Amino acid sequence: MSILLLVTLVFTIPLGTVGCLRQSSSIKNIQIVTQYSMFDDSESESKSGRMNPIVINTWGFTDGTAEAWSKLVNGGSALDAVEAGCSKCEELQCDRTVGFGGSPDENGETTLDAMIMDGETHDVGAVACLRRIKSAISVARKVLEHTKHSMLSGELATNFAVAMGFKEESLSTRESEQMHADWKKNSCQPNFWKNVYPDPAISCGPYKPAESERAESPKPQSNTLVDRFNHDTIGMLVIDGKGRIASGTSSNGARNKIPGRVGDSPLVGAGSYVDKEVGGAAATGDGDVMMRFLPR
Repeated sequence: MSILLLVTLVFTIPLGTVGCLRQSSSIKNIQIVTQYSMFDDSESESKSGRMNPIVINTWGFTDGTAEAWSKLVNGGSALDAVEAGCSKCEELQCDRTVGFGGSPDENGETTLDAMIMDGETHDVGAVACLRRIKSAISVARKVLEHTKHSMLSGELATNFAVAMGFKEESLSTRESEQMHADWKKNSCQPNFWKNVYPDPAISCGPYKPAESERAESPKPQSNTLVDRFNHDTIGMLVIDGKGRIASGTSSNGARNKIPGRVGDSPLVGAGSYVDKEVGGAAATGDGDVMMRFLPR
């Protein structure tokens, strides 16, 4: 029996443990939403040797689910379906936390993280902090299929994408530009700085490390709100008619992040993981917390 599991974690305080999906009695104010599907190989396999395909993903991104399903019923593989489903969410800018035009960083730029994993071979392709390329999940698949690497990042990932035939274009929109302008007007609140001066709770910086004598006393930190509209990810798990399994993620990261930040989405075992002998999992939430608890 194989298991597919999606976990959505929204954290309001630091966690004790996440990777093993246990909730400590000392952890409070954590919302956990799970979706899962189990299938028995012997029961789901038809006389023709085909299995019942499965598509599940995080949040209510049903257009992405439908696109992945359409790819499957038209003969596509699990990898094809994951790419198609995540691509649809990138195009639709799901919750403005996937794809272009959302979650601008401190400089007002939108960058993208994505990964795709083959549960048959454990091959992975990922991109992190991808700039000026809209199709992050498709670039990640090119990394999987055309390189011996697992991840490319930043400006050089953009160069790779262009070499693979992708169009270079701005990821900003009027909406994302307004998000950034509103954030600046609000004294750059919230933000992700700590132990710096000037005080990040009331200032936009630029920041410098706090002097040692200042660092000895706890300094106020900005209140970083984490919810589905400022950090989220599509995580997708697929089993096709031949029993092949794959996973993928795509996100534009945490809104107002420090430029260069990479979240959990493109990291194997943090964003998602699949193994044809076991099943698969994908997670979404506060990536800076979740990536600290990769399965060991």
